[in-house]
Amino acid sequence: MILQPETDDLAAYLMADGVIDHQEPQLRRLAAELATPEAAFQHVRDEVRHSADAGAYSGAFRASEVLAAGNAICHGKAHLLAALLRAQGVPTGLCYQRLADGEGDFVLHALNALYLHGRWARLDARGNREGVDARYDLERERLAWPVRPELGECDYPGIFSAPPAALVRALAEAVPGRAGYGYLPGELPVDGGAPGRPGR
Repeated sequence: MILQPETDDLAAYLMADGVIDHQEPQLRRLAAELATPEAAFQHVRDEVRHSADAGAYSGAFRASEVLAAGNAICHGKAHLLAALLRAQGVPTGLCYQRLADGEGDFVLHALNALYLHGRWARLDARGNREGVDARYDLERERLAWPVRPELGECDYPGIFSAPPAALVRALAEAVPGRAGYGYLPGELPVDGGAPGRPGR
């Protein structure tokens, strides 16, 4: 699959905003302590639990809130990794997959793309468990979930500098302590433009 940045301006992938809020001092301190993109990836993957694995649903999705909570779903973890990498000066965006939820429907999964050595590479800091072995690999993707097109799953090729506004509104509906993903869309909500179209 050919990744499609929504803009060629790498500065867009270094900005702070209300979700990827790497202007926050605690995020900047942690980014400096971790020092490298690989260490940042491993920290988010291993030290910030996925809510389903932890059995504790924080509802957090803003990067600073995810760091404070210590657990989040994939979207919150992707926002935190983007914040840490941007604080390290590494252009980082958001990518999405449509995955089967095992109950006949789909759920939207979030991961990251970072720009290093003149190219984009996708990483997935969802968190490993039995059957999931995502790794930091800039040459060969080692994602949590390889898509299964026969089930209607897909990779979206877009690299977003910020989560779509409709997705942010959905994430804001999460209730702390309540398990499940019913508030998440099954498709990527896009306000127009090619980056949101499914790819293989």
